[in-house]
Amino acid sequence: MTRDVTYLVSRRLSQAAETLQAASELLAAGHYRDAVNRAYYAMFYAGLALLATRMIGTSKHSGVLSLFGKHFVKTGRFSPTAGRYLREAFDLRQKSDYREDFEPTREQAEEVVAHAREFLAEADRVWGIIQENGWSSDADE
Repeated sequence: MTRDVTYLVSRRLSQAAETLQAASELLAAGHYRDAVNRAYYAMFYAGLALLATRMIGTSKHSGVLSLFGKHFVKTGRFSPTAGRYLREAFDLRQKSDYREDFEPTREQAEEVVAHAREFLAEADRVWGIIQENGWSSDADE
């Protein structure tokens, strides 16, 4: 893996951690819509980071969800549960950001922030494995 890719992945994971911290602060302040938004983006940035290890990039959210599922969840590198958290957070963020008649509850915001925490922990774990072992070739290549 090149130094540029390593830097990009590290930078994106750092961005994800900072965004998760913002989500936690917004949640504590009672700003549930914004907490949901930031929790989703924390997962999105972590997903982009891991996709960069495969030299894959996309600017579309649907592309990240699809490609992440294909290269990380379906290959067993990332747990299906944590992978599902990304899609659920995307759906909740869409409703929160674009539906005037929807306000996420405290419980929904708490759940998505907790899920983002789990997702980022797993992303860090996977990144550590990739750094240590490289990317083994298998059916998804």
